Amino acid sequence: MSTGRALWRRVPPWAVDTGLVVLAALDAWINLLGEGTPVMWACAAAGSASLLLRRRFPPAVFLLTLPMTLFMDVAVAPIAALYTLAASTRNRPLLVGCALLNATAATLLWPLSDAFDGDRTWTLVQFVYTLATAFAPVLFGQLVQARHDVARQLAEVEEAREHERALYAQTVLARERAQLAREMHDVVSHQVSLIAVQAGALQMAAKDPDARDTARTIRTLSANTLDELRHMVALLRASGGKATELSPQPTLADLQQLIANSGIETTLTGGLPPGISTTAQRTIYRTVQEALTNVRKHAPGARAEVRLWHDAHRFGVTVTNTAPTRPTVALPSARHGLIGLQERAELLDGTLTAESTPEGGYKIELRAPARPD
Repeated sequence: MSTGRALWRRVPPWAVDTGLVVLAALDAWINLLGEGTPVMWACAAAGSASLLLRRRFPPAVFLLTLPMTLFMDVAVAPIAALYTLAASTRNRPLLVGCALLNATAATLLWPLSDAFDGDRTWTLVQFVYTLATAFAPVLFGQLVQARHDVARQLAEVEEAREHERALYAQTVLARERAQLAREMHDVVSHQVSLIAVQAGALQMAAKDPDARDTARTIRTLSANTLDELRHMVALLRASGGKATELSPQPTLADLQQLIANSGIETTLTGGLPPGISTTAQRTIYRTVQEALTNVRKHAPGARAEVRLWHDAHRFGVTVTNTAPTRPTVALPSARHGLIGLQERAELLDGTLTAESTPEGGYKIELRAPARPD
């Protein structure tokens, strides 16, 4: 932006309008000096003062400047009124009509009885000249309006590009997080698991009570480290959005609400061992969520059963649905949901199976080992 334009934008609007009023009054005073009547002076005062309201009432201000144009040969007030009207409206017929009115008022003589005396050709030439003069501020006002429209559209395009760049950055971040999560799971989790296994073996084989306590502590710390690591891996695999990072993660306490909101006739039976880790709770929740989503998409009208179970060595959840009772609609599926559930099961050192039932339904089952105290 040039220095002159920047300085002009710092001028307050009221100062510009006041300057126009002074110029219009000076223009009228020069034309009426020595020959103006009270009516003419009143019209000049009203037309000049009305420029203070040109931004709020452009059509009314233009009409107030017409008597000035009829009584005297002025330029400031009608040109300012026409420009303001053209810059504030998109009604082209209205602008053409106002330009014709301005040219007619400028061409006619007062009193009107003298308007048609003399050479008619010169009157027509003068009308064409004044019409061209009237169209100049109209075209300039439309140009300014078009420039503002283009600037606004460019701003919208730039905002859309910024949004697109932000989405791309989030996609790259999600990809990097997923890669980091896989590397952490493959390297760190494996090593910590070996430490826990060795500590457990040492606890069983050691004769010294202090050695057994130390081994038990090492095994407990390793197990806690694995839980924290798996929780961090789950966060790293998130999409990277603020809402995903800050929203509370679901637990078993939210399972009943999930089933109630699924829109599927579902029964919940069984239970899980007390003290189950939050990571395992989230995995079971997501397994039930994905299973019910698949029922809703691929088995309309089917009923579902969610069974939580556990024994001395394992725990898990089994979601079974009946055959669909309504025609199914082929929906696209990349099976990303089941792949994600398999990865979650692996984080628990468990397994996930998904298979059809002999009755025409479908069963998804998660099995995970129970961690010893």
